[in-house]
Amino acid sequence: MSYRYSHMQAYCSFLPNPNKGALFEVMEERQVTIDGTTHEMRFPFIILATQNPVEQEGTYRLPEAQLDRFIFKIEVQYPNLQEEINILQSQNGRTQTQLLANVNTILSAHNIQEYRTIIQSIIVEPKLIEFIAKIVNETRNNPSLYLGASPRASLAILRASKASAAIKGRDFVMPEDIIEIAPAVLRHRIILTPEKEMEGLTPDDLIGNILKSIEVPR
Repeated sequence: MSYRYSHMQAYCSFLPNPNKGALFEVMEERQVTIDGTTHEMRFPFIILATQNPVEQEGTYRLPEAQLDRFIFKIEVQYPNLQEEINILQSQNGRTQTQLLANVNTILSAHNIQEYRTIIQSIIVEPKLIEFIAKIVNETRNNPSLYLGASPRASLAILRASKASAAIKGRDFVMPEDIIEIAPAVLRHRIILTPEKEMEGLTPDDLIGNILKSIEVPR
C-alpha cells in the first residue's frame, strides 16, 4: 500500500492510520504541514493513491468523507498475454535512467489551466443536469445501499462528463459521457448493505442497475 502526490487522480481505500490527517489536509487545503511548517502545493496539484487488492493487514479504512474527495476510483486489471510480453520487451536490458529518458513533457501548467477554462465552457443541457441528479439521488434511496453518494458525486459527474466531451472533440455533453464516467465516480462513494454483499452484488453491478433504471434523456 502506498500513496503519492501526482498529476493524476485515483482512489485509495486503505492507509496507515497516522497518515489520515496529513492526507486530509493536502486534499482539502492543498497544503502539507510538517513540524509546524506549512508547504503550499503548486498548481497543478492532484493526488494519486494506489491500493493493493491484497496484503491490507495493519492498515485502516479511510473515512467516507475522505473517500468522497477522490474524484475517481479506477480499477486496473492484469495485462493480457501480449501486453505482458510488451512490458517485458520494453524493460529488458534497459536501466532506470534509460527508461526515464523516454518520459517527455506533454503539457505545461499553463496548458492545463487553458484546458480547464475550455472545459468549464462545455455545454450541459438542463435535462442532462437533471439526469445526473437522478442518478445520484437514486443511490440515496436504493434499498441495496447502506450509504449513497453525496453532492460531491453529482459535481464530479458533471465536471468529468464535460472533460469527456472535450476529449472527444465536442463542445457539448451527451448522455453517453455521463453513463461512461458514472461508475468511476460512484464506486468508492457508495456502500452496499451487508446482505447484498453476502449475495455477491458489487458496487459496479448496483451502479449499472441504477443507470438502466433511469430514462436516458434525448
